[in-house]
Amino acid sequence: MRTELVSEPGGPGRPNEDFASVGLPASGQGGSLVVLDGVTPPGDGGGCLHSVPWFTARLGGALTELTVSLPDVPLPELLARGLSRTAGSHATACDLSHPRTPQATVALARWSPASVEYLVLCDSVLLVESPDGAVTALLDDRLARLPRSALATDALVDATLRNREGGFFTAAADPSVASRAVTGSLPRGEVRSLAALTDGAARWVERFRQGDWADCLTLIRKEGPQSLVERVRTLERADADRVPPPRGKAHDDATVVYVEL
Repeated sequence: MRTELVSEPGGPGRPNEDFASVGLPASGQGGSLVVLDGVTPPGDGGGCLHSVPWFTARLGGALTELTVSLPDVPLPELLARGLSRTAGSHATACDLSHPRTPQATVALARWSPASVEYLVLCDSVLLVESPDGAVTALLDDRLARLPRSALATDALVDATLRNREGGFFTAAADPSVASRAVTGSLPRGEVRSLAALTDGAARWVERFRQGDWADCLTLIRKEGPQSLVERVRTLERADADRVPPPRGKAHDDATVVYVEL
């Protein structure tokens, strides 16, 4: 089995709000990957005493443990348990009802000798390659389908769309959000490799249009996740002088996990 992982902050002096892990049980009979993309909070801190990296580290750590220690529990239930555990660690000190309480997008995969399970919530991406080289992008595209006018300001998004019906969902404090994720299972024999990307790395496809998802996975397999992130950074620097300015952050945290089964 080949596994590779890279995670880089968007710039110097900024904490990396992403989390990534690969869990390989001692039994050698399977494994899991976890990728979280923390949502940068507003200036007022979102009613929480804790940082987004604090949140993603705790939720990511819980999910890494749970996905390998409870192989018979479905991924949505494990996400719900991880969210409950994380919320419980700061519920008495923080306002978890605030719409910008620490939260993250999620990409999970777990494999066994029989199957490969997956869960995607919000705009992280999970790529699945079959033995014949075909690549399928597993996406939760609710955020991408919203009109630009609905996303005009953070206040508008928080009031009308964030973790609301008709909008989009992230992993925050409410464990019931796990039921909103895109989930499924594939026979193990139909999967050759997996790649999970936060949107900072997925920019190579989604923003800069350098290739499709199959091209992206080929690049990761041949040159490694670090090469993809470096290419994104080069494109971001070239994009910095564009008029009008690019949408969103000039440089975002970028994380890639690659696994050959």
